[in-house]
Amino acid sequence: MNEAVLLLGGNDGNRRENLRKSAAQVEEKIGRIQNKSFVYESEPWGFKTKNRFLNQVVVVETAMTPQGLLQKIHEIERFFGRKRVETGYSSRTVDIDILFYNDAVVDLPGLQIPHPKLHERMFTLLPLVDIFPEKRHPVFQKTIKALLQACPDRLSAYKILEEA
Repeated sequence: MNEAVLLLGGNDGNRRENLRKSAAQVEEKIGRIQNKSFVYESEPWGFKTKNRFLNQVVVVETAMTPQGLLQKIHEIERFFGRKRVETGYSSRTVDIDILFYNDAVVDLPGLQIPHPKLHERMFTLLPLVDIFPEKRHPVFQKTIKALLQACPDRLSAYKILEEA
């Protein structure tokens, strides 16, 4: 079995319900969720919109390959009405990113693991540090805690104490 670390998020519709339902879809279609971070609310990153995002990291035990995992993630996103845009970022009901897959480094067209912008985003690092503060990034060889301390992102992101 493999360990996949995913970031669930979204800013359209009922954000909490979409987060809960996307986690249920991950468990049903990808594998058993072993751990979850707190939920964080954050400003949109990379584009302007009034709707703030909710994000949560989940750790999933899966038998899937990285490519199979990406395919299932896209199916789940489409199930929730996600339409991928060719350029830039946009609002969405559900967004799922692969942050880590074991300690693998994958660089394929359309699939990079660890996520190539993980270290630049507060909304990714904050929930990651809830679960893996001492985990080493396989490319940068720095802990998640160290990446968080060095993160250039200054957009607001804060923990929501209730579960999604």
